[in-house]
Formats: sequence, structure tokens, C-alpha cells
Amino acid sequence: MVEDARPSVVLNTRSRPYPEAPVHTQVDPTSPVSVRPAQERLLFRSRRWVRPEDLNAHGALFGGSLLRWIDEEAAIHAILQLGNRKAVTKYISEIDFVSSAKQGDMIEMGISVLSFGRTSLTMRAEVRNMITRSPILTIDKMVFVSVDDEGRPVPQGRTSTIDSDAEGSVTPL
Repeated sequence: MVEDARPSVVLNTRSRPYPEAPVHTQVDPTSPVSVRPAQERLLFRSRRWVRPEDLNAHGALFGGSLLRWIDEEAAIHAILQLGNRKAVTKYISEIDFVSSAKQGDMIEMGISVLSFGRTSLTMRAEVRNMITRSPILTIDKMVFVSVDDEGRPVPQGRTSTIDSDAEGSVTPL
């Protein structure tokens, strides 16, 4: 009996805007395919079209605009995951500007939850060109903290992500 040497791969197109570009999930541990646990998969939910007012003096996307967009995207995700409208940005790790975007490029922002703390949520972020899929920016760690009306950290009860796409899965805040 001859065994197939190719790795077993499951294709998941659930959260992808283009079914022809699936997420690969490793089944065979000897496979060279890079895989992240379900909780660490990036979900690309937000898209932007790079416009003239977003450009720096060199005609590339201004880094400050991109950071504002990704912080807003991460804050929305944190608020939904923590169930508290008063989630604030506590920490952003090293920001790696991998490549630039030009006027007319369409970009998408991806967020994944890495872990939940007693009062916090840690995520990673990536921005990429929608057409070429080439990365533009990566942030390995963004921490958001759930706070009360006085800005003091408050415990949150979540230990795993919720599917904000599922009907009724997000409790109204």
C-alpha cells in the first residue's frame, strides 16, 4: 500500500472575503503549513481605501493614519469581546511597518485574540493589501483593559472569544 506523502489540510473560508484564498488549518503535525490555533487566527473585518488625504509627503499611506485605524479596529473588537464600552488601549508592542500602501490601494485590518487576563484582553494585529495580500503592518501585541467610570481596571469574566458574527452572540452594551 502506498501512502500519500502530502499533508492533510482543511480549508476554512468562513471569515474570508475571498473564498479562493482560504485559511489553511493543519491536520497533519508533520505538515510544513503554518497554522495558528483557532483563537489566534486573524479575522479581517475592516477595510479602507487609501485616499489622497491619507498620504504623507512621499505619496505613501501616513503611518499615523494607519495606526489610528488599527487602534480603532482593535478597540471595537475589545469592547465586543470584553462586554464593556469602557475598554481602553493599555499597551501596543513594537510596530513593524513591512511595506507601504499608495493612493488607491485597498487595505484590510485583521485582529486576533491571543489571551484574556483578569481585566484585560491581548490581541495581535495585521494590515495587508486586499489585492496582493502582502503585509503592510504587523503588531504582535495590543493590550486593552476594561475600566469603570473612574478609569480604574475592573474584572471581566471572559476566558475565550465570542463569535460576534453569530446572531445574538453579543450582549447589547
